[in-house]
Amino acid sequence: MPENHIDGQDSLQRAKLSTTALVFMIIAASAPLTVLAGGAPTNYAVAGLQGVPLGYLALGLILVLFAVGYGRMASKVQNAGAFYVYIARGLGLRQGIAGAILALVSYNLMQIGLYGLFGFSAANALASLTGIVVPWWLMGALGWLLVAILGVNNIDLSSKVLGIIVGFEFLVVIVFSGMALLNAPEGISTDGWQPDQFFTPGIGVLLAFTMAAFMGFESGAIYSEEAKDPERTVPRATYIAISVIAVFYAFSAWALQMGVGPSGIIEESQALGPDLIFAWLGEFSPVVANAANLLFVTSLIAALIAFHNAAARYFFSLGRSGVLPAVFGRAGKNGAPVGGSLAQSAVAAAVVGIFALAGLGSELGELFPVMTLFTWFTNAAAFGLTFLVAVTSFAVMVWANRHHPEYHVFVRTIAPLVAGIGMVVVTVLILMNFDLMVDSEDPFMVWIMPAIILGSGLIGLIWGTILIRRGTGNLDAIAGTTPDNNQTTSA
Repeated sequence: MPENHIDGQDSLQRAKLSTTALVFMIIAASAPLTVLAGGAPTNYAVAGLQGVPLGYLALGLILVLFAVGYGRMASKVQNAGAFYVYIARGLGLRQGIAGAILALVSYNLMQIGLYGLFGFSAANALASLTGIVVPWWLMGALGWLLVAILGVNNIDLSSKVLGIIVGFEFLVVIVFSGMALLNAPEGISTDGWQPDQFFTPGIGVLLAFTMAAFMGFESGAIYSEEAKDPERTVPRATYIAISVIAVFYAFSAWALQMGVGPSGIIEESQALGPDLIFAWLGEFSPVVANAANLLFVTSLIAALIAFHNAAARYFFSLGRSGVLPAVFGRAGKNGAPVGGSLAQSAVAAAVVGIFALAGLGSELGELFPVMTLFTWFTNAAAFGLTFLVAVTSFAVMVWANRHHPEYHVFVRTIAPLVAGIGMVVVTVLILMNFDLMVDSEDPFMVWIMPAIILGSGLIGLIWGTILIRRGTGNLDAIAGTTPDNNQTTSA
């Protein structure tokens, strides 16, 4: 039996998601076409390195090691809070609440930041196809409305929508990769796999953008309360998703490099950014390029839906446990986390509205939402996730050794320890290169976004201490009695 299973009117819809559906939910957060068209060119452009394909494999290896213990814990502890629940079980309730607030902020930053790229891309696609010019925030508002509607419906509907979109994305990326390899102007080479293009200054930037492609892999555990046979489904879906993301994205990033040419990939990426693959496809078929451009916009919708669902479930779990007001922890009759979904939609609307006003008359012009909202928020979110994964790795190790000494030493100690150390290194490298990622030497801009992430964790630690001393809330929903030891997890 799982160690944490909560029923009642504050429960999510049960037994709906299969392994396949969970894999699509995880991969949708780092939509294949979003990574190829948006993430890979940006990575080449900002990092100035050809070793982007190696980045996916390196982080994939670390996260597979992380998933060894994480998957075991996910099969025992089922809760929509995932990471922070695991931190609470391993390191203590106070630390778990700190992780909860940090995770909530990170997922909201990623989801809201994507509206900047979506609004810009959707407005450009509309202009190129119809000649109608609209501001980015109007398209962002239409995307927001769609996401908000799907968010208050049950997860089965979202999973079907995401499954269709992600399936088409894979098809387009596979076709593009094949065309790129068949039309490589400099021939097929191993330039993108050379260590000297990876282990070099700028690696922190490369890893930050690469880590953004893995954001959402926690989704398998987040949806554990809504999965069929979660003790088997969640670990299996997590392994599959991480492996697919690592291998498939490494291959497609390498194919992009071959299609453009290793000698020109960095310069072309800096010049064209997300338009690179569409310009490349346009040389062969404008119709295909336009179709891919439209699918890129839908891929951003898929990512927005996936991150909205994750953030909504964090709101839900925190409301249910008493860390946030109870209104956030209520599910609708259809089993959707209505309170959390509405909260996430409200926060997104407020922030996007502020940036819409701030961008009026900006010298950045049409690129304002990409250079500010998207770049600032998503990079900060990637930093938050790496830090959170590092902490969770050590929490899983402590939990496994404390409660499940029967696990093999590789599962309970070696894998989570190596993963934790690896993620600490990645976190430090990202922080050291944050000025390059935000393209600014202004100390305020360089430190404010990481400070928001770390500050949210500190606030969570203080708030957790207050809640524990007051003895208020249903904190057993985070770290209650377990069948392992019949003791409440230590604060």
